[in-house]
Amino acid sequence: MKSPSLRRLLAHSAFLLLLPATVPLEAEGASSPEWTTALPEEVGLDSAALVEMFNHVRQQDVPVHSAQIVRHGKLMLDAYFYPYRAGMRHDVASVTKSITSTLVGLAIEKGHLRDLNQPVLSFFAGRSVAQLDERKRRLTLENLLTMQAGWDCGFEPKEARLLEMRRSADWLQFTLDLPMVAEPGTRFAYCSANCHVLSAILTRTTGTNALAFARRELFGPLGIHDVAWPADPQGHNHGWGDLQLHPQDMAKLGQLFLQRGHWGSRQIVPENWIRTATRAHVERTSNEDHYGYFWWVKGGNYPGVFEAVGRGGQRIIVWPAKGLVLVFTGGGFEPGDLAKFILKALKSDEPLPPNPEALARLRERVAAAARPPPPRGIAESHAIAARISGKTFKLSANTLGLSTLTLEFNNSAEAQAEFLLDGNRVRCPLGLDGVERFSTNTLINLPVAGKGEWLGDDTFLLQVDLVGGINCYRFKLSFGDSSLKVALNERTGLNEESFDGAQER
Repeated sequence: MKSPSLRRLLAHSAFLLLLPATVPLEAEGASSPEWTTALPEEVGLDSAALVEMFNHVRQQDVPVHSAQIVRHGKLMLDAYFYPYRAGMRHDVASVTKSITSTLVGLAIEKGHLRDLNQPVLSFFAGRSVAQLDERKRRLTLENLLTMQAGWDCGFEPKEARLLEMRRSADWLQFTLDLPMVAEPGTRFAYCSANCHVLSAILTRTTGTNALAFARRELFGPLGIHDVAWPADPQGHNHGWGDLQLHPQDMAKLGQLFLQRGHWGSRQIVPENWIRTATRAHVERTSNEDHYGYFWWVKGGNYPGVFEAVGRGGQRIIVWPAKGLVLVFTGGGFEPGDLAKFILKALKSDEPLPPNPEALARLRERVAAAARPPPPRGIAESHAIAARISGKTFKLSANTLGLSTLTLEFNNSAEAQAEFLLDGNRVRCPLGLDGVERFSTNTLINLPVAGKGEWLGDDTFLLQVDLVGGINCYRFKLSFGDSSLKVALNERTGLNEESFDGAQER
């Protein structure tokens, strides 16, 4: 599928480092104040330190996709980094968990749930649950929200139980059947299946699923309309991840929590729920941070800071004492590496003197971040390219589920890759001049950026970047006479493996 024209994409790669203006923050017809924009110095930030952040991203090739800064209710920075662009949804990964937690609070406020002391199994009285014991009977909603369920989940790297759950026919049943290994409420274990059980409970108690409930009670009142949230075979939305939002909408959610659930003239989320959800309920976790109800809670030098955290660099960071909301999306980076520049920029709670020279540099950096790189010269075509062009290689077993690969070269700046993925043919154009070519991932309805280059006479590097889908796959393809060796790695660490291929006759 052809991508939109580059000219049109760039025209929409907006950045709000302009003279202050207003844009709607709420749903049409709402009576709330509008979201105003501001220059950095107007809200106490130093433009020069923000320039350093953009320089760092460029020099270190940091795979950040967007950065938003809101201070004192004003959107000060709305920046996008190629190949991501404004107007594109982004998978927010485990930031989804914090949304699921918020929906649980709303379900209590609306009377769909009684309280957090309700036993989990009370919602599934008609189900036969394996390995049932008194500990499992005592498991409550709050135990799920604090990642202290006690069942055999969340203790291994890369969440093995989550992968097993997704391969099962009934994800909810799989989780309820897990054996108990600890008393509920006594041991922290980061278990994404907990969140999915809560999503199923929302489906059971609200008369709809989590997405429809969110549209009605949370997203709609905030003016958040363009979202996507996949569901399991039984119709329960993925309570742990895979929610797609726009970065500005992530900032709205952060601002809502900064304002203790208040939005314009409405109290959308109960203030007491926000206070409770974002305070520490678990002191000892898998890292130095504390844990609330699917929110990470900072300590040490940043008391009161809480954040929604997702794999690959997805963040909503809220710092009430500074009136600050930070949002990042990315494809595999550590937001703290950029947040340090924002901390350096944070000079005052009052306006700073204007700094037009630094502001001009910052505007230039923001504009440059959204632009694609200039095309480079095409490397001399290798003889092997003509030999393998159009030939299909059957692949050995691999975690991605790829069964065949076909490459097509025609001595131009663009090639084509075709994969057979779980029985579906996926075509991906590849830029050979250092500039990505775009297609659409029909599974998640987000753009894919592809490029490739010859590393030697028989080795081709193929990169498939899901961009808003977070994952970026690099395939190092080494060709023999009729054989292929594949070395695969994924930038966020999901996949690193080697497998073989043989040319089909």
